[in-house]
Amino acid sequence: MTQSQHIIIVDDEAPAREMVGDYLKMHGFAVTLCDGGKSLRGVIETNVPDLVVLDLNMPEEDGLSIIRDLKSRINVPVIMLTATASPIDRVVGLELGADDYIAKPCELRELMARIRSVLRRSAPVKVAAPEATSTKAEKEQLVRFGTKWLDLEAQALRDDEGNEHPLTASEFGLLKVFAANPKRVLSRERLLELANARDAEAFDRAVDLRIMRIRRKIEIDPTKPAVIRTIRGGGYLFSPTGDKG
Repeated sequence: MTQSQHIIIVDDEAPAREMVGDYLKMHGFAVTLCDGGKSLRGVIETNVPDLVVLDLNMPEEDGLSIIRDLKSRINVPVIMLTATASPIDRVVGLELGADDYIAKPCELRELMARIRSVLRRSAPVKVAAPEATSTKAEKEQLVRFGTKWLDLEAQALRDDEGNEHPLTASEFGLLKVFAANPKRVLSRERLLELANARDAEAFDRAVDLRIMRIRRKIEIDPTKPAVIRTIRGGGYLFSPTGDKG
């Protein structure tokens, strides 16, 4: 039997976190409940989760500072629970590396769908290859992105010295789509569709933010992107070597 995926629910309101926790347990997840950033940090010291569901609006320590701290410690997917009146918090949270958001009070089935979608995007890519072609297969799993290499199997971004540069699950999802579609103009809608991400109009801004973060990691000059270029009125285009062709 495969081990249950571990999800941490962080919410200062006990009824809310217990309701979400009970629902996830019913669907086979291992769940840890935390009432804030302090208890979350205590848990991840000994038990790194597969995903964190985080309420942004908490009195002791706000969710945005928790995301910032969490992402500096471990590369774990985060889904934000946000009040519907806080669009700026959502954008800032996505910019800090959160993978998705859902408004409170949330529909539990929708939250479950978001969790499964983010977990799918964050799962390592598994590629079966015969032993005789393993060297070729290994090379095919490395894709050049400007100053870095994307290892599709390990879901890692590395420089020429082999140093790893952290990626969020959503950033990897976008890079994987670009790797499969070099020199093709992809609209935001198509990127979202291929990356198995959100398709709401409001999420277009999140694509732009993620592209901006990716450019900081792979471009020689992020202010003049040559590897992932913006095509006016079209979307984005990946040029593996940074050429204009």
